[in-house]
Amino acid sequence: MMMQGRPGQQQQRRGPGGGSGHGGPMGAMMPGEKARNFGGTMRKLVAYLSEYRLMMIVVLIFAIGSTASSIAGPKILGNATTKLFEGVMAQLGGTGEIDFAYIGQIILLTLGLYLVSTLFGYIQGWIMASVSTNIAYRFRRDISEKMNRMPLRYFDGTTHGEVLSRITNDVDTVNQTLSQGLTQIITSLVTVVGVLIMMLTISWQMTLTALIVIPLSLVTVMLIVKQSQKFFKQQQEFLGHVNGHVEEMYGGHIVMKAFNGEAESIQKFDQSNDKLYEAAWKSQFLSGLMMPIMTFIGNLGYVAVAVLGGYLAIKGTISVGDIQAFIQYVRQFNQPIMQLANISNVLQQTAAAAERVFEFLEEREEIAETATPVKLQNVEGRVEFQGVHFGYSADKIVINDFSAEAEPGHKIAIVGPTGAGKTTMVKLLMRFYDVNSGKILIDGHEIRDFTRFDLRKLFGMVLQDTWLYNGTILENIRYGRPTATDEEVYAAAKMAHVDHFVHTLPDGYNMVLNEETTNISQGQMQLLTIARAFLADPKILILDEATSSVDTRTEILIQKAMDSLMKNRTSFVIAHRLSTIRNADLILVMNHGDIVEQGTHEELLAKGGFYAELHNSQFEAAIQ
Repeated sequence: MMMQGRPGQQQQRRGPGGGSGHGGPMGAMMPGEKARNFGGTMRKLVAYLSEYRLMMIVVLIFAIGSTASSIAGPKILGNATTKLFEGVMAQLGGTGEIDFAYIGQIILLTLGLYLVSTLFGYIQGWIMASVSTNIAYRFRRDISEKMNRMPLRYFDGTTHGEVLSRITNDVDTVNQTLSQGLTQIITSLVTVVGVLIMMLTISWQMTLTALIVIPLSLVTVMLIVKQSQKFFKQQQEFLGHVNGHVEEMYGGHIVMKAFNGEAESIQKFDQSNDKLYEAAWKSQFLSGLMMPIMTFIGNLGYVAVAVLGGYLAIKGTISVGDIQAFIQYVRQFNQPIMQLANISNVLQQTAAAAERVFEFLEEREEIAETATPVKLQNVEGRVEFQGVHFGYSADKIVINDFSAEAEPGHKIAIVGPTGAGKTTMVKLLMRFYDVNSGKILIDGHEIRDFTRFDLRKLFGMVLQDTWLYNGTILENIRYGRPTATDEEVYAAAKMAHVDHFVHTLPDGYNMVLNEETTNISQGQMQLLTIARAFLADPKILILDEATSSVDTRTEILIQKAMDSLMKNRTSFVIAHRLSTIRNADLILVMNHGDIVEQGTHEELLAKGGFYAELHNSQFEAAIQ
């Protein structure tokens, strides 16, 4: 099967404030997109993670071990500080010496704990990175496979960028949360609980003093978030406008230049860019206030703890080492508190991204293949349309009671004005869409009795819009039959009159076509797709004005080669220029989804009906 038509290559990219997070300090705390069904989506995600259950338990154990080792460090190190202080005081009073051996043991023990914490953290990070990357791989694989099972009807109402954003941005969001956010949540919870316990074991009075600043911090965060969130949303919106305009202008820059649209394009870009700048500046400025304010509030807590600690030390109810350890714990306590405050936002963003992925994976697929497919040993190429009705939507039928028959080896031309339903009939024949009612048969078997693979293998298709991918000329032609030898490719190229111009190109058949195939002409591109159809050697041909992009001399050569190719093959030719289908065995004249006339060229002209009007209008236009 030969399909033409360049696939969409657009891809949504992240910029500041785009994708799964927001720019600026503490930007991740800005509320993101929320899932419509948070609980249901998270259950699906957990089920998706079920095969990694053992690895997740190992990650949990190592995360707890790493955090616990880190928490124990300040308390043990405080003993060394206390011992050092007592030794100094004893030395000053002449009653003793500093016990360096004990202090050294404490320092080595603390160092060992920190090394264990680092090692455990590395192990759990390595495992989680492996898990999250594997999950992202599975998501992308499942989405890619799903795309191949989706009916074309779905893509009629969904942009390429929308689908691509799920396989890029949404999967990346889930990946980042699993690789970083999940372990961060675990370590933050363990740190908060562990540090709070350690602080209470040192002094409940100092613990209460340290906790007083938390409500103040949270109130400050919420106030800033409330003010800055609207600007982050504007930033995301205007970023999309800027990116969309740039992509649109880049894709159509030839048309834009041809119509002198540079000034208008620049003006439109500047307007969107100015709005983006204003929204981005305000959002970044407000979120940038977060850290200085939080640092100031945190320092107030440190001052209060230090004053109270000094008072308790003078009273002799607390040691110097405990004060030092407590201050370290206060520093450890503030960061996970802020991280925990951000957990809701992280989970909401993750759920929203995962929900979009699962929604796509759960979309209705093509009608299932038949369990007992037909396998034709000898394909004759007889095609019948029996009372076919079809509409792209239920309330808009475009094909009404279409019936026709194509004998094996005959050339069937389909003509009619734009929108008459010519291309739609081809899509139904290839089973890109299923008919609403009626039947399409090949050699007496309904096309739904074939597998889609076997059905489309019967056809060779050349459309007016060429499709070539980034690869060599040899590879592009071989796309018609991947198992073909080089000699078979060369033979097909000669039949399509490709061989001559290919030898004039640098590297010949090994020349790489660039992404936009600007290194060969449009006519040469069409010739390559025709050579691809020759190589496929199908039993049934579909040609949609295949020679429209070539010059007159080349058209004559291709037409002769096509006539040779179409011998003993059933051919459907969608024609816009009626002069190209004079020798058709049967011409089907379509209008508004119905066959209004059918017959040979001479028979239809003799009738003086709709076909004669089309023919005469083209003939008169040619004379003028």
